[in-house]
Amino acid sequence: MLDWDQCSAVERVPGKVGGVYLFKGTRVPVKAFFENIEDGARIDDFLQWFPGVTREQVEEVLAHAERSLAA
Repeated sequence: MLDWDQCSAVERVPGKVGGVYLFKGTRVPVKAFFENIEDGARIDDFLQWFPGVTREQVEEVLAHAERSLAA
């Protein structure tokens, strides 16, 4: 399981969207990103659908996931 507490692009706020990990400053769950990608969406699609999320945040989330899975 990934330790999202170590990723600067996400936050978890008790009571906000059920306390799930969100892209920082948004109400967009990190899980939504991975679900969309698994369903065939491109990063540009996701960024268009969720305009509060930045490309930098997505890149940091992907880099964090890659580092965590490589460990």
